[in-house]
Amino acid sequence: MKSLYAEHSASATPQVIAATADSLPEQAGALARARAFAEPLLATQTLDTGENVLLHADAVAAILRTIGGSEAMQAASYLVYACDHLNKPHEVIAKAFGDNFADLALETTKLVRLQRMARVAQNSASHSGNAAPMAQTAAAQTESVRKMLLAFSKDLRVVMLRLASRLQTLRHFAATKLPVPPGLASEALQVFAPLANRLGIWEVKWEIEDLSFRFLEPETYKQVAKLLDEKRAEREASIEKLRQQLADELAAQGIQATVQGRPKHIYSIVKKMRGKSLGFDQVYDIRALRIVVPAVPDCYAALSWVHSQFAPVTDEFDDYIARPKPNGYQSLHTVVRDAGAQPIEVQIRTQAMHDHAEHGVAAHWAYKEAGAKGYGGSVTAAGEYDAKIAVLRQLLAWERDLSGAHAGGDGAGMFEDRIYVLTPDAAIVELPQGATAVDFAYSVHTNLGHRCRGAKVDGAMVPLNTPLKNGQTVEVTAVKEGGPSRDWLNPELGYLVSHRARAKVRAWFNALAMGETMAKGREAVEKLLQREGKTAIKLDDLASQLGFNNADALFEVVGKDEFSLRNIEMLLRPPEPAATQDDYMPLKKPRAAGGKGGVLVVGIDSLMTQLARCCKPAPPDLISGFVTRGKGVSVHRSDCSNLRNMVNRSGDRLIEVEWGTPQGKDGNVYPVDVAVEAHDRQGLLRDISEVFAKEKMNVIGVQTQSVKGTAWMTFTVEVAESGKLARVLKIVGELSGVRSARRR
Repeated sequence: MKSLYAEHSASATPQVIAATADSLPEQAGALARARAFAEPLLATQTLDTGENVLLHADAVAAILRTIGGSEAMQAASYLVYACDHLNKPHEVIAKAFGDNFADLALETTKLVRLQRMARVAQNSASHSGNAAPMAQTAAAQTESVRKMLLAFSKDLRVVMLRLASRLQTLRHFAATKLPVPPGLASEALQVFAPLANRLGIWEVKWEIEDLSFRFLEPETYKQVAKLLDEKRAEREASIEKLRQQLADELAAQGIQATVQGRPKHIYSIVKKMRGKSLGFDQVYDIRALRIVVPAVPDCYAALSWVHSQFAPVTDEFDDYIARPKPNGYQSLHTVVRDAGAQPIEVQIRTQAMHDHAEHGVAAHWAYKEAGAKGYGGSVTAAGEYDAKIAVLRQLLAWERDLSGAHAGGDGAGMFEDRIYVLTPDAAIVELPQGATAVDFAYSVHTNLGHRCRGAKVDGAMVPLNTPLKNGQTVEVTAVKEGGPSRDWLNPELGYLVSHRARAKVRAWFNALAMGETMAKGREAVEKLLQREGKTAIKLDDLASQLGFNNADALFEVVGKDEFSLRNIEMLLRPPEPAATQDDYMPLKKPRAAGGKGGVLVVGIDSLMTQLARCCKPAPPDLISGFVTRGKGVSVHRSDCSNLRNMVNRSGDRLIEVEWGTPQGKDGNVYPVDVAVEAHDRQGLLRDISEVFAKEKMNVIGVQTQSVKGTAWMTFTVEVAESGKLARVLKIVGELSGVRSARRR
C-alpha cells in the first residue's frame, strides 16, 4: 500500500518532527525496551478496528520514524497501548521509563477513548431519522473532536501519536478490504488531514486525504484514478525531470532559485474540480512546480524566462505580489504547457513570501483549504483557534529550546482557556477553563441548568462548584421543577465561570422579579374592576383600549406604579343611574325654534334635549334618546354602551330622535373626543394642536399620559359634523411618531 502513496512534496519538513521528538528524554535502548515491555501485554489483543494491537503499535512507530520521529517518540507508541492493560499505568510506566513517558501515555490514551466515544455518539445520531439535524450534529461533533484533539496536545507529542495512529488505521482498512466504521474516515478527512497540513507534515496529510476519500467516495476515487493517464511513478519522474531542467536553466541565466516539484494526489484533484466547478481537463495543476528566489525582481525575471521557454495558458496568470490576497499571501501564479502540451502550474515567490505562506499567522491552510467562500479567490479570516495553530507550527521548530526540564511546558498554556468534557451519552461539551457542573448543565440546556441540584463526575458525587477537567464524564442530577440559587451568582463561591451561564441565571431572577411585579399589577387592576362592577370585561380588551398590546403589559406598568389606576376608572365610567345636570352637555348654541337645528324628538317638538357626555354624539352619528327624570331627553350615540345598559333596565323610556337641520354659518357645533397614541417626543402636542387649528376645529380640552416613551392623548374638539373628523384624523395619523388617531 505504501508504494501507491510514495509521492510527496519536496517541501515536506520531517526535521521539525525530529525536533519535537527531542522533548522526550533519550534513554539507551528505549525503543527496544518499550517494545519488550509492551509485547506480552499487546501480542494477543485487538483494537475495535480488528487490527492486532502490537502490529498497530509497530506500524505507528514506523510512521513516526519516516517523518523524523526519534527513538524516544517511537517508544512512546508502544507505551500508549500498554496503558489499557495495566492496573496502575502511570505508576508502572513512570517506574520503568520516567514520569514524562507516563504522562504522555496516559494523556494520549485518554484522548483515544474520548474520540472513540465521540464516534459512537455520532453514529447513534445518524439513526435519528431527520437528515438535517443529523448532518448538523455530525458537523458539530467533528468540530468538537478537532478542538478537543488540540486541547489535549500539551506539548504536541499527543498530536504526532494520534496522526500516525489514524494513518495506520486507514492503511489497515485499505490492506484488509474491511468496511470502514462510519465516522472514522470522515473524521480523518475533516480533522486529522487538516491538522497534518497545518503542522506541515505533508506526507501524512496527503495519504490520510487519499485513503479517507477512497473510503468515503469509492466510485469517484476510481473514476479520477482512471482519468490520470500517467501512472504515479511516471508523473513523479516527469515532474522531477522538469524540476531539474528548470533549476539548471535558471541557474544558467544567473537566477538563483530553488525549484520544488508539487505533484497532485487524487483528493486534491477532486477538491479543485469541485471548488472551481471544473472538468478534469480544466485542472491545470495536476502537475505543479514552485520556484523560490531571493528577491522580488528575481520573481519577475524567473516569470519572464518561464514564459519564454513554455507556452503560457491565456487567463491563467495571477500576480499576488502586486495585489496580495486578503490574508497577506504573495506569489506569482502561471500555467504553461510543456513540449507535450501538458499543463504545468508554476508558482514563483521569494523565500520571505514562502515562509509567510507556509508558517505565518496569515494561515497557509486558508489558501490550501477552501474556507467558507470556497475557491473564489477570497479567503476566510483565521479565527482565534487557527491563530493558536499558527503559533504551534512555529513552536515545533523551536521545541528543543522550549521544552526545558518538562516537555511542552510552554505549549501547555496554549489551550488552558478551554476544556472538553462528555455527557453520559458521550456528546462532547466545550467549556471555559475552571468550569463547574453548573456551567456544564447550562451549556447542555438552560432548563437543565435551572433545575441542577447535584452532579457526578466520572461516577462520583462532587460539590457543584468543583472545577471540571479535560475528558471527564459529567452527569447532572436535576429536580422536576425549580430555579437557580442566588449563591450561583456570587463569584467568591465559584459556582459559575461561563459568562453565558451567569447571564441565564440573572435572566431567571429578572423574570422572577417581573412576575412578582405583574402579579401586583394584576391584583390592583382586578380589585378596581371588582369595585366598578366590571369583572366580566376581558383584560386584554381593557389593555387594548388603554393603548397596551396585551394585559401583561398593562399589569407591568401598574405594578411598577408607572400607570395610574385613575386612567382605568376614567375608561370605565359607570352608567348614569339618574340624570343630573352635570351628566349632560348643553348645546354650544341654542336650538332654533321649530326644530331647525340641534336634536328633534320625533313626534314631540317641545321636549328639552341634552347630549350625553359619555359618548358625545355629533351629526351625522346614529342617535337614540332616553327619557330622564326631570331633565328631558338624553341623546346618545346608538352604539353607546351606557345607553344599552339603561335600556336593559328601562326599555320603555327609549325614544326616537334625529338631528335637526343646521342653518348657515351659525349652525350648532358638538364636542367630540379624539384618542391619539404616539411615540412621545418634544413638540408632539404642539404639532397635533396645529393640525386642529388649521382645520378650524376648536380644542376645548386635552388630557395626556406618557408611559415608557409612549404618549396617550385625549383631545376634546368642537365639530359641526363628525364626517369631517375622519379626514382630520388621517392628517394627525401621518404626523411623526403618531401610531393611531381615532374618535373615542
